Amino acid sequence: MRLRNKPWAKPLIENNPDLIVTKPSEYCGKWKTRFEKEAPLFIEIGMGKGGFIMEMASRHPENNYIGIEIQTTVAAIVLRKQIETRLPNLQLICANGSGLSEYFEENEVAGIYLNFSDPWPKKRQEKRRLTYKTFLKQYRYVLSNKGCLEFKTDNRGLFEYTLVSFNNYGMNFNQVFLDLHKDEEAMIENVMTEYEDKFSKKGQPIYKISASFKS
Repeated sequence: MRLRNKPWAKPLIENNPDLIVTKPSEYCGKWKTRFEKEAPLFIEIGMGKGGFIMEMASRHPENNYIGIEIQTTVAAIVLRKQIETRLPNLQLICANGSGLSEYFEENEVAGIYLNFSDPWPKKRQEKRRLTYKTFLKQYRYVLSNKGCLEFKTDNRGLFEYTLVSFNNYGMNFNQVFLDLHKDEEAMIENVMTEYEDKFSKKGQPIYKISASFKS
């Protein structure tokens, strides 16, 4: 999702420092201070318009959530929603998701969500894919020993690449779905993103992988 910068976005972010962070490294190891109560922390990298992370926070008050987005306007769109809802277990970050090991301490995160990430299809763009080995190294660092990485996409190429990348990194596959929406049991707990809703209505299969790192 790429949107032109809107003039209102940056001031909105600057005026709501209690809800959104632009210098996340300052909270490394101290994220619990941003929430009303201490709880397992889950993060989404590339939160889009926030539908997924806000619904997760609403459904699971027993957890804390952080949505990360690099684009100022996109982050501000989610911020406007959070200003209205004031979910106590949700915080936002407007920064590059490639800096996780600077934003979070080792084992600080209970789960990571990668939803409909940019596939970067060209070979020369491989290192930009969020399931490339350098990103996996950071995920492994910030995730707790029992932490889980969940990945969803409509892009078969990225799905196949991710399977290989996870396997080459020696990860454990907890679940793999070739067509998530045809699995009734999985759909009971499934929270859709805006893209997921759009693509599934067109009849496109949604791929999902749930994986963890070996101890």
